[in-house]
Amino acid sequence: MKYVDEFRDPDKARTLAREIRALVSRIERVKQRPLQIMEVCGGHTHTIFRYGIQQLLPDTVEFVHGPGCPVCVLPIGRVDDCVALAERPEVIFTTFGDAMRVPGSKKSLLKAKADGADVRMVYSPLDALKIAQLNPDREVIFFGLGFETTMPSTAMTVLQAHARKITNFSLFCNHITIIPTIKAILDAPDLQLDGFLGPGHVSMVIGTRPYDFIAREYRKPITVAGFEPLDVLQSMWMVIRQIAEGRCEVENQYGRIVPEDGNAQALSAVNQVFETREFFEWRGLGSIDRSGVRVREAFAGFDAERKFAMPNLSVADPKACQCGEVLKGLIRPHQCKVFGTACTPESPLGALMVSSEGACAAYYNYGRIDVSAIEERRRARQATEAGAVTAGCLGASAASIAECVDAGVASGTVSAIVEPVLTAGTLAASTA
Repeated sequence: MKYVDEFRDPDKARTLAREIRALVSRIERVKQRPLQIMEVCGGHTHTIFRYGIQQLLPDTVEFVHGPGCPVCVLPIGRVDDCVALAERPEVIFTTFGDAMRVPGSKKSLLKAKADGADVRMVYSPLDALKIAQLNPDREVIFFGLGFETTMPSTAMTVLQAHARKITNFSLFCNHITIIPTIKAILDAPDLQLDGFLGPGHVSMVIGTRPYDFIAREYRKPITVAGFEPLDVLQSMWMVIRQIAEGRCEVENQYGRIVPEDGNAQALSAVNQVFETREFFEWRGLGSIDRSGVRVREAFAGFDAERKFAMPNLSVADPKACQCGEVLKGLIRPHQCKVFGTACTPESPLGALMVSSEGACAAYYNYGRIDVSAIEERRRARQATEAGAVTAGCLGASAASIAECVDAGVASGTVSAIVEPVLTAGTLAASTA
């Protein structure tokens, strides 16, 4: 296959779907419950929904959406640290675009930029290094974010800054690692997984050998998958074939990109610049041992966490947000109470609705979702809010009636609030 169209051939897709159905019919366990296959990478999630792959599979096969979106698993406290750094007057804060809108406890980086902070979107850490060279009187911080996919480019940028003696460049390191994350998922007591679609881009760097423990110790099949529709379908066929044949192995569907031993040069740069943290906090998953990296002491001058003071606080997610349950595969995005109502890509409440790889954004943009059910939830939520605000406004003084109306405007329930409040006000006046 040489051209993109060949990876999207509908006849081949239908053939693979038929083969998958035939394999599933041989698996006894589907009589008790559907097969649960986790796609670890957010890129796969978007392929699945953009091309309707779930609809091609039998009802006895379900996808579980994993935590493979680095923006989505970033805890609120780390976003607050970013904002604190960005708001320092001497700092130019640089970041990839999909991190700009992730909400912190008070504001996002985009809101901080609107408030006057010098926050700039870049396409590469080398762009940030160039900004540092052009602004020697400012401190330029790059927000290092991502799994092993983006780690090598960050490491090589630090090495270049060190070689060129560019001292006003530093890194706020939030890079994370995939293997401890998968192990934490496998150890979770509330998940019952039958297999994995392994992440393609991460595997391009680390290779396929690190996944051996999944098959050897946990007896789960895994297939490293590409990102086109036929890649995902073929990978599903490979995983389900292993289940049907009673095998548990690491297979590589994405062989045109992913070598067994990974990219030695990239791994060398990563090992030179970074060391493993004892633990790192993940949104929805809590603290996972040895799941993040930090800058080594030899490059301490390029470590923003050493150079600048920041809040470094742990902040809980908003109560209404169920990103944690989605990240752990316990619920589907559209089952979240605020999906499509209080939380949309235009006004996100959780990180999964922000990122281009987030499961909630994939459902919202491509999912075949019952819109009427979402609209019904929206009306129910507004009615609840209206009742709560109205209860607080009834009996209020005339001076505070306007505040109640403002509250109704803010929540979109003004008509439900104004009528009973004004009625109560009229009755009170006539009684007087």
